[in-house]
Amino acid sequence: MDRAITLIVNNRQVSEIVPPAMTLLDFLRRRLHLMGTKEVCREGDCGACSVLIGEGEKDRVTYRSVTSCIFPVIKAAGKHVVTIEGLNRRGLNFLQREFLAEGATQCGFCTPGFLVSLSGYLLTHEDYSHQEAINALAGNICRCTGYLSIERATRKIVDQLQAANLSSRQKLEYLVDQQVLPPYFTNIARRLSDLPNQTYDESVPSDGKAYLMAGGSDLYVQKEEEISKSPLLFLDSRVFSYIERDGREIVIGGGTTFEAIRHSTLLQKYIPRLPDYLNLVASLPVRNSATVAGNIVNASPIADLTILFLALEARLILKSAQRERSLPLHKFYLGYKKLDKSSEEVLTEIRFTEPPDSFRFNFEKVSKRMHLDIASVNSAFSVTLAEDKIAEVRISAGGVAPVPLLLSETNTYLKDREISTSTVEEALKIANQEISPITDIRGSAQYKRLLLRQLILAHFVTLFPDKIDLAAFV
Repeated sequence: MDRAITLIVNNRQVSEIVPPAMTLLDFLRRRLHLMGTKEVCREGDCGACSVLIGEGEKDRVTYRSVTSCIFPVIKAAGKHVVTIEGLNRRGLNFLQREFLAEGATQCGFCTPGFLVSLSGYLLTHEDYSHQEAINALAGNICRCTGYLSIERATRKIVDQLQAANLSSRQKLEYLVDQQVLPPYFTNIARRLSDLPNQTYDESVPSDGKAYLMAGGSDLYVQKEEEISKSPLLFLDSRVFSYIERDGREIVIGGGTTFEAIRHSTLLQKYIPRLPDYLNLVASLPVRNSATVAGNIVNASPIADLTILFLALEARLILKSAQRERSLPLHKFYLGYKKLDKSSEEVLTEIRFTEPPDSFRFNFEKVSKRMHLDIASVNSAFSVTLAEDKIAEVRISAGGVAPVPLLLSETNTYLKDREISTSTVEEALKIANQEISPITDIRGSAQYKRLLLRQLILAHFVTLFPDKIDLAAFV
């Protein structure tokens, strides 16, 4: 059934009737004829379709960049969508002038995505830095200009826009004054508050025949034609997005995005390098829409967040209209793409016990590209020590079995042992017996066995460098 939506696109309020599966990209190009947002990969991989989504919060608007080719337009209802046209002024704006001056654009096809993503960075960060600004452009691919000129332009922009210690309102006015944003941005918060209330939280399934969509980052890639012909339900991220403590447990809502997990100070208390790990998983626009429940239910044998949560001994909360149940994550996968989940159930929460002070964690990943690629093999490692011995340990691995794998035999062997070179040598032998990799496009079975060996070794060397004789493994 088609839906009625109202939103603000650039400086224009728009009300339309749209099919539930329509992407934001198709809405912008085919309904509104805004051709600056480019259609290229339709998989969220190239960034040419990047736009900003602004959501009103009291008297301010919070913006995030998303890839519109895999973002449902219905989830833009009640929000502010910014395309490259919405950043234009009478002449070139400040960012456009610097890109031109540094030769940071040639054919111009990818340039809108770069400019939109950089504008989003300037809007959302407190203090500017060269590296963070460049990281915000990750996921925007340029085929002809070369990245050095884009980096030069970005560095010059950051150097000239050092706007530390400004409130959100002051920053907005500052960016307008510096000709980064057009003046209409200062009125968006008020205009969003005047829009009709639009709720699309339909997350309680009825008969299990409809697809439940949260971020859409995988459904649009894998099943776009199928979902266009099927009933769709939508998960409201405002209801199911949270990270909080519940007694001795850490609770994460199923609709929580990768980027919200990356920035969680609560999770970083136990996993200090979490931002670095999540940088390996996906580009910022994808992390802004992809959800933890989607990553787990996707059931990919190499799903990065799934591997991470397996090592945290996480359990899932599954709800239907009739019941609610708890299930250990490692028991959720029955076989390749087979789940212990009925079609009526929804994964609403991920929970794990708050780790003790002696807890340590590491995550490793190898892929064909260093960043923003599907893993060939990935692995997570959590360990708790007691009197120089391993009190608890959980090693998980992806890409080495039909399902995301918890290395139970290896973990059993390691428990109550001292960390030493000989202990690790034996653990590697047991791990090699536990796995059953296959040869595919990401590598041969033999190569994946070698990768897992190296990743497990990397866990120990990273966390306990003084206890491992690395030369013994060369």
